[in-house]
Amino acid sequence: MMQCFHFMVEPAKTLTTKIKESHKRGKKEKKEPLDEDQLLVVELARDLSRVCQSSAILEHIWKQDDSWPSSLCRTFVLQWASMLESKVISFCVKKRPMQTDGWPEMDEVKQPKLIDEQNLIKAKTVIHNWIKDLRAQPEQSVWPGEPVVKALEDLQSAWRWGRMPNLLPAMELVMWTLIVQRPDKDTIPQQWLMWKQRTQKIGATSYIPLPVWEWISDAAVDVTLNLDTANPDLFISGDEKRMRCGFERKDIPNYHQRFDGWWCAAGVEGFTSGRHYWEVEVGERDWRLGVAKESALRKGFKSLNTDTGYLTLRLERGTELKALTVPFTSLPPDLIPRKVGIHLDFDCGQLSFYDVDKKGHIYTYNERFTEKLYPLFGTVEIVKDLVIKSPTAKTQCLCPAPCLWGLL
Repeated sequence: MMQCFHFMVEPAKTLTTKIKESHKRGKKEKKEPLDEDQLLVVELARDLSRVCQSSAILEHIWKQDDSWPSSLCRTFVLQWASMLESKVISFCVKKRPMQTDGWPEMDEVKQPKLIDEQNLIKAKTVIHNWIKDLRAQPEQSVWPGEPVVKALEDLQSAWRWGRMPNLLPAMELVMWTLIVQRPDKDTIPQQWLMWKQRTQKIGATSYIPLPVWEWISDAAVDVTLNLDTANPDLFISGDEKRMRCGFERKDIPNYHQRFDGWWCAAGVEGFTSGRHYWEVEVGERDWRLGVAKESALRKGFKSLNTDTGYLTLRLERGTELKALTVPFTSLPPDLIPRKVGIHLDFDCGQLSFYDVDKKGHIYTYNERFTEKLYPLFGTVEIVKDLVIKSPTAKTQCLCPAPCLWGLL
């Protein structure tokens, strides 16, 4: 009887045991000596955890359970040395538009030879000097605030379960906390995310900690499709939250705001201030999401990109994900989502796209917004609906989709 019971409970233990063994094995198999760049990151992680309370997560870095490649360490050192030298952190763009032509740091990570050695030497000196300052501070002398602690706990859980490749976000969040030292610690995780999205537009964080994700979701708005803007080829559901392409073009008034080329529709409400968040279930073939400026041209087949008043992501042929900048910015295939979260922070000039299922960042436009912005939706699917979801809504009616459909 006991043997039978043991057989039944063993599978329940297997997953947790394997995870623990994997981390232990990874640590034991780490036999190669660390190079100078890796050692600097390890040294910094140790001193950060000594000074900052509740940052034990960094122990995984300085004990080498989580080891970063040299290229990542170099990029990290260069970026944070620049931060420490300037100590000027701007959360909102007020004076000039930001560039939207991609993320140059991506090439530096993939091609570390492009990093100037002289700049790297200077950056290491800056980091070493800051480490000396850290060592002059009393042990466990900085309380990061409850929101940061919760974010670190969630990041540690995500790393342990393999939802993020390394603990870089945790390291940066602790450093951000110590550099900023703002009285209002409740907003530090959100400010950290906004900074990450400004400096690294593509995939800034592979996993967004739960407290930050909840902050994003708190800006949820009810978005519906504007029938007077929808391309005549589109079918719109009765609740004005679903759309797909039909087989015949409908004979309806061609209002000035209606798309008559691309298969798109805009949201009813435009935004001129504040934060707004909505989610969209997308197809696997071809879709377009983002915002359209009030002045953007909607007629014909002119490219819907940043030059024509659109800030969007587009999936083409099911495999090519692009940010429609000028020229367009290709995004890695592993960022292709099934459900997209869109967060507009009008006042701080950010439009960000997220993978809702993975809680990961895809891409961010940074720009000074000066006119009304309308949510934009596009699809060429004829079977699967593009569906606008309310992040806080309960499960909708499960009756077949055709019962919702109505002609424009």
